[in-house]
Parts: sequence; C-alpha cells; structure tokens
Amino acid sequence: MTLGTVEDRPLVVSLLAGDGVLGAFGLGVAAEVFGYDYRRLGMPRFDFAVVTDRPGLVRTDTGLTLHVEHGLERLAVSDIVLVTAWEDLSRPVSSPVLDALRAVHARGGQIVSHCTGAFVVAAAGLLDGKRATTHWRYAGELAARYPAVDVDPRVLYVDEGTIISGAGTASGVDALLHLVRREWGAAAANGLAREMVVPPHRDGGQAQYIDEPVARCEDDLLGLVLDWARAHLAEDISVETLARRALMSPRSFARRFKATTGTTPHAWLLGQRLAAAEALLEESDAPVEEIARLVGFGTAAGFREQFSRRRGVSPRAYRQTFRTGSAPVEVVPAGEGTAA
Repeated sequence: MTLGTVEDRPLVVSLLAGDGVLGAFGLGVAAEVFGYDYRRLGMPRFDFAVVTDRPGLVRTDTGLTLHVEHGLERLAVSDIVLVTAWEDLSRPVSSPVLDALRAVHARGGQIVSHCTGAFVVAAAGLLDGKRATTHWRYAGELAARYPAVDVDPRVLYVDEGTIISGAGTASGVDALLHLVRREWGAAAANGLAREMVVPPHRDGGQAQYIDEPVARCEDDLLGLVLDWARAHLAEDISVETLARRALMSPRSFARRFKATTGTTPHAWLLGQRLAAAEALLEESDAPVEEIARLVGFGTAAGFREQFSRRRGVSPRAYRQTFRTGSAPVEVVPAGEGTAA
C-alpha cells in the first residue's frame, strides 16, 4: 500500500480497542503520532479516533475509562487501522472484529498491530505465511497458537507491507516512526521524533530486550563513540576503529555494543548510512554517486545494491517518489541483513 497524501480529505486512522480494555500506552503513542496536525513536517492530515465493537465506556489497562463513540463501521473507511494490545488472550476474538479486519486488508488498508494485538491479526488469518512479532513474553504462545505465522521474538517490529507488527510497549513508537518514514520520508520521521523527543530510527531487526546490564560510564562512552560515527559516516569505519575510540579491544567492544544496542556494529553502521542516504535523496539534488560517497558506501553500485535490498526500491526510484509526492512502492521486511 502507498498511503501518500489525500488532498481532499484527511487520512482516516482508527485504533481498535478490543475486549473492552484499551492499552493506555498504545493509545498515547498512536494519539501522539496521528492526533496532531503535523503537516509542517510533510505529513498529511489525519482523522484519528478509537473504535470498538461495543461503543460506550471502555476501560484502559491502567483503570481509567474512556468514552468511545465509534463502532466497527468506521473501519470500513479507515486508511490505517491500529490494533492495540489485547488483554485477555484466552477469550476468542469476536467474528465482527475479525471480519472487519479482513475487509480492511482485502481493500489494501494498512494494519499495524502493537504487542498482543498480533494475536488479533493472526486470528483473522492475515499473518498466515508472513513474518510477525509480538512482545517476547507472548511470542511462544503466538507461534504455538498460529503455526502458519513465522514469529520472530527477537525484533522490534516487522514490516510485511500492508501489515506491520510491533513488539511490546516502547517498540510501538519505533513501528509507527517506521511507518511514517516509509510513507512520508526520513525528514518527516526525524521531525516527528524530535517533537516526541525519542530516537529518530531504530531498525526493526534490533533486539527487543538486552540480557546484560550496562555500566553507566561505559554506556556514556559508547554514546560518544556512536555520535562520532554518525558524524564520520563518509570514512571507512571498522570495528577496530570504534573499539580504539572506546578504549576497548575489538572483541570486548563488539560484545558491549551488542549488549547495549541489541545489534552488531556492522548492522548499526549500515542502518545509519541508509538513513542518512534517505535524507539526502529526499532533501538534496546530489547525484547517487556523491551520496554513496558521503554516507560511506565504497561504490555507487554497492550503495544501490544495499539500498534496493533493504528498502525495496532503487535510490533513484526512492528520490522520484518524494519528488512526485507519492509514497514508496514496497519495503523489504524489517530486520533483513541485520546480522554481521
């Protein structure tokens, strides 16, 4: 799906609150992204509302209540449907909810699940044969209950085109920023991240949780090294180079980097270079060869190969997309190629 910008009306975004319980965090994140006018950032107008199969008072998981006016009929006109966390996984999802989601998918609407919302999308059969994620605590149950779904418990989010699944809690921010980046560009996503005071981009393949606690002083030093790397992407940056700046051996640095960020130095650098390239393609007229040099790819051919493999379109097509005002064609599922 390409959402783009609809000139004569706002994009309709609906948050599906199921089982009579609404995840307060998921609601807050969705409202922050779609409940404000961010046209100054290059995003379209949105018409955001909460939807439930039984309109009226809906209890949030924090105990607060919210009056929800809209029923499932709103999903029939929604461009984006957000499926928030489902509290009681033992209760079957109602047929009207499943039918409404299937109808959204059939007409090409965008569906984004958050946390255990993936169970609802899977129950509708929309994840069969696809990769998906959920909160790591429930990943085993999702895989057991829906064996046709390729469940990845390690990642923050998975992009399968018209269906994006996000893991638990804060990864909902990452999944929605990814959607904004995919549809309206890096500049819009970065501007929105600044408004929300969150990191602008965490790749979907990054780990959901970190096994090792990180000492504060080492964490601060690593942050300085990452800042240096972002400012020197044009250079040939190796693990050895980063390790020297962190005053560690390459092996210790790689281990500490993975423990802190959930990914490898190589995968992190590749993600940073691709994100920088996106911004240059959107905002500058620099030739592809120059962009490849500025962001640290050895050759233009290597840059084109990596960009096309990870983003699903060539650099030239990506630039043309944002010059014409339409959205990117397709995105390779997040997390591909993140292991070094």
